[in-house]
Amino acid sequence: VEEHVTSAEHVYTDPDEAVDFVERTGCDSLAVAIGTSHGAYKFKGDAKLDFARLEAISDRLPGYPLVLHGASSVPQEFVELCNKYGGKVGGARGVPEEMLRKAAGMGVCKINVDTDIRLALTATIRQFFVEHPEQFDPRSYLAPAREAVKAMVAHKIRNVMGSSGKA
Repeated sequence: VEEHVTSAEHVYTDPDEAVDFVERTGCDSLAVAIGTSHGAYKFKGDAKLDFARLEAISDRLPGYPLVLHGASSVPQEFVELCNKYGGKVGGARGVPEEMLRKAAGMGVCKINVDTDIRLALTATIRQFFVEHPEQFDPRSYLAPAREAVKAMVAHKIRNVMGSSGKA
């Protein structure tokens, strides 16, 4: 029988073990567990990232590229747009962008936000089909969807990750 332990001490990254792992594997970057979670339905309450743990990891691995998986913000305007046009994305919540911005200033150099991108794409396509039911050519509905994805990615790069102009 597998035992599932839910305390932060057992599921979050241990700073000392992170150093040992990096030294033993020679990995190029390290995804750390500090409270993010995959999917659109992340939190039953408010998001809580363990910034003290992130600081401890960053202090032990100075300049080492850290990654946050499952760090989508789940922008409510896209949840609402998706639902307005037939979606059923109820109760979806993510990591507030200000928390991600703080993490980006503490050694995190890659933040995974796939759910946000998928929401922008899907909401835009749903809206298009309701407003243009006669359309069936993918070029017609994918053009605005691509623009929504482009805008989402530009926003994340500039305003959340702080990586604009650093390529």
